[in-house]
Amino acid sequence: MPRKSSIIWLQGLTCNGNSHSFLNYAQMPSFAASFDMLYHPLWCGAEDFMGLLHSDAPFDFLILEGALSHDERLLQRFNLPFYEILDNLASRSKYIICAGSCASFGGIFRLRDPQKITGALFSGKEKGGYWLEKKNVINISGCPLHPRWLAETLFALHHGDNVALDEFLRPKEIFSYFAHHGCLRNEYFEWKVDSKQLGQREGCLYYEHGCQGPMSHANCNKILWNDVSSKTRAGSPCLGCTEFDFPRPALYETQKNMSLPQTPFGISKRAYYTLAGVAKSFKIERLEKKLIDEDN
Repeated sequence: MPRKSSIIWLQGLTCNGNSHSFLNYAQMPSFAASFDMLYHPLWCGAEDFMGLLHSDAPFDFLILEGALSHDERLLQRFNLPFYEILDNLASRSKYIICAGSCASFGGIFRLRDPQKITGALFSGKEKGGYWLEKKNVINISGCPLHPRWLAETLFALHHGDNVALDEFLRPKEIFSYFAHHGCLRNEYFEWKVDSKQLGQREGCLYYEHGCQGPMSHANCNKILWNDVSSKTRAGSPCLGCTEFDFPRPALYETQKNMSLPQTPFGISKRAYYTLAGVAKSFKIERLEKKLIDEDN
């Protein structure tokens, strides 16, 4: 019988969102056949935790959820400074996986005090978070992360596969895409037809409602949440929760300069505004109508 990979899950400063998201993973029985969860603060192993902490035995995966701090006034567990627990376990783990944007970049907690509260290796975009350097850290950002992102990364490492990482140590297989890819509103985006209000099926949410889909690295619109939907499918803008600067001020407003919105990732302003001006000059009657007109 193949050996199971062992996991210890620690929580720093967190809302528990990544834990709850992961517990929605649809293939949990097959996950349990390959992984042994030694400790999760909401799930299992609390009675054995001190034994795990005082052991010197190595294990496979340390999963970190939540922002980190060396200030014991901010963060303690089991009446111990959190940094003592974290550094002990990190030194014995084969991989450290940061689950969510708080563990990856500091998230919303970083905004309170970026000098004391950070992600594991980053504070926002800047390198130098809780640790100045670690060789075995993988960031899986998101608020929360999609459960498949974490599960598929764990399975790849469990089977000995190489996981290529981007500049923010995120798996390229997941974060090379944009949330814009697969969005059902892309035709509205191309022809610059705006959604008039949140919740509508029609229109693009980029120009008036702050949608970050063209700049946010994630495949949300390709694998969907609960295999059913996504923010943009439900009529809400992408909030850019996988990026280092999440959360930004005024999440539901498009930041503009002289009435012009920011440009999508990797496109020059001159080229984008030229194409946008041409596209907006067309009036496509089909796109101005409701998809489902209940009055006709």
